[in-house]
Amino acid sequence: MIGWSDVLILIFLAIGVFFNFLAGVGLIRFPDVYTRLHAGTKCTTFGSIFLSLSVIFLGLKIWLAGDVNGSVLAFHTGAALVAILLTNPTGAHAIARAAHRSGVKPFGAVVDDLEKTPAKAKSSKKEVKK
Repeated sequence: MIGWSDVLILIFLAIGVFFNFLAGVGLIRFPDVYTRLHAGTKCTTFGSIFLSLSVIFLGLKIWLAGDVNGSVLAFHTGAALVAILLTNPTGAHAIARAAHRSGVKPFGAVVDDLEKTPAKAKSSKKEVKK
């Protein structure tokens, strides 16, 4: 018999798989590195949250049933989730910054607020020296 905890675990699994699927579609369909990073990090982070929540609830369910290994499963999954939440956006930012510094232009962008003209770059260096 399926209980409410099993239904909750299945719902979290379905949401996590759906968002990870959307990330894969975004990586295939989007035109440039910046939008692909957006799909690859936002969707997989959100999908990983729900997949991890399903494993945490499963671990808690096993632990409440009397098996100590369920608490280890829940704790390790929580630690992995914290690592994902810290490293995924940081890595995406580093990749986007490296792409911008390498001269990769966003697809269809009219204005690039981060692009400096040589005159502005020289004047900002002089202001720093003062």
